[in-house]
Amino acid sequence: MNTYLLITTVVIFACILLNRISNRIGIPTLLAFILLGMVFGSDGILKIPFDNYAFAEQICSIALIFIMFYGGFGTNWKRAKSVSVKAVLLSTIGVVITCMLTGVFCHLALHISWTESFLIGALIASTDAASVFSILRSKKLNLKYNTASLLEVESGSNDPCAYMLTVTFISIAKGTAGVSGIAILILKQIAFGTLFGVLIAATSIWALRRIKFQTAGFDTIFVVGIALLSYALPSYFGGNGFLSAYIVGIVLGNVEINNKKNLVNFFDGLTGLMQMLIFFLLGLLAFPSRLPHVVIPAFFIFLWLTLVARPIAVSLVLTPFKSKLSQQILVSWSGLRGAASIVFAIMAYLSVESENDIFHIVFMIVLFSILLQGSLLPFLSRKLDMIDQNADVMKTFNDYTEEVDIQFIQLTIPDNHPWCGCKLKNLTLPPETLIVLVKRDGQNIIPNGETDILRGDVLVLSATTPDEVSGIRLVEKIIDEDDTYNNMLLSALPRKKDEIIIMIQRKGQVIIPNGNVRLQAGDMLVINRGI
Repeated sequence: MNTYLLITTVVIFACILLNRISNRIGIPTLLAFILLGMVFGSDGILKIPFDNYAFAEQICSIALIFIMFYGGFGTNWKRAKSVSVKAVLLSTIGVVITCMLTGVFCHLALHISWTESFLIGALIASTDAASVFSILRSKKLNLKYNTASLLEVESGSNDPCAYMLTVTFISIAKGTAGVSGIAILILKQIAFGTLFGVLIAATSIWALRRIKFQTAGFDTIFVVGIALLSYALPSYFGGNGFLSAYIVGIVLGNVEINNKKNLVNFFDGLTGLMQMLIFFLLGLLAFPSRLPHVVIPAFFIFLWLTLVARPIAVSLVLTPFKSKLSQQILVSWSGLRGAASIVFAIMAYLSVESENDIFHIVFMIVLFSILLQGSLLPFLSRKLDMIDQNADVMKTFNDYTEEVDIQFIQLTIPDNHPWCGCKLKNLTLPPETLIVLVKRDGQNIIPNGETDILRGDVLVLSATTPDEVSGIRLVEKIIDEDDTYNNMLLSALPRKKDEIIIMIQRKGQVIIPNGNVRLQAGDMLVINRGI
């Protein structure tokens, strides 16, 4: 056991080191994890014997649950709403078109049987959320026309469709399902995956808002349980567990729940570990000695997929929306293949006997995709003039987690303090400061002008420069043209219990609010909704 623990420790440290090195030299990090696994594997330098496909499939599927869940949790629906229709069409119709075109090519050009051809097409039809997210964020690719949100929603939501196609063609290859059986299979996948996803999400919101966790961190453990349940329950009834996990993630990520910032930090680290695990394990499972036998067909399939099938699918979906050609080209090139394709290939390997080494063919296609597409994505973004200097791809999460130019000052009111016994509206505060919280007898009170200041109160004031104080939960609201708040004075806004606007960001400037500030379209309000 100690030996395995030491090996695991070495692998984790090596992955972290490779992450830093790959960022410097421009090679996608996930490729480094795969290569590290191949070095450790049976044909590698350390020659660790590992060919347990069933074990690898189970571990990688669990890792995909968290990657899928967090892919939804991290999607800012308000920003993605404008591209949601295009993204959903890409993740469904686009996946089917890519699968069909790839299947036809494999049969006509490489003389693979029809069933295996379409199975290969299904395995590599979806783009990989981990690969796309990793490159967009590590390279800080701020893209025009809300393309980053489009890619995030598409890559986060198209694995369920690819999984459904994979299960369908596995059933066809095994001869266990007729036309009616396949129709029922697809219907159950979609219906149960969606139904359980919505029910689990609604129940989870209710629980998270009402359960008071007495021990720090238990709410995080609870959400981990939700992620696992969102996959396991629909899968038990024949539904699409990955679809359900994504739905639950995107719903929870876009509602107000306590401690969301800590959840973001936790799942950031957890999914990072899952990505290391899944890509290392897949590299460990591969046999480099078998790759030369599949490199030529894999390379031709990769070229067809990247230069023909994916662009046709993207064009058919995005052209009716009058998307610019530069955006279509970039979206086509951003269709990276990754862990999901290889995990689905393991499922196929365990389920059907094939004439070709499907696992290693798909493995090589993923290597080509991450190496060539991933490495050239920043370069192509610049050449297509798709970089938006005013956007911020890092602003993905729905909780307010960015540093802002604001600080909090804590002040205790003693017996002889001149503010003791006064109403808040009668106080003379320093310029550009605001009382945002009153702590009294263990309670957090969101103040208003009628709030009395009492002896022993702890006041929290806001001013400029960043910091964080317990008892404050910050969320943000962006004022749109058609927003009811647009062009209103702060003093005229409807007063909401336990809520106060503590900062306004306007065209890069920070405004400490008062009643005479008039809101404008484009303003971002930072609101304290007390805990």
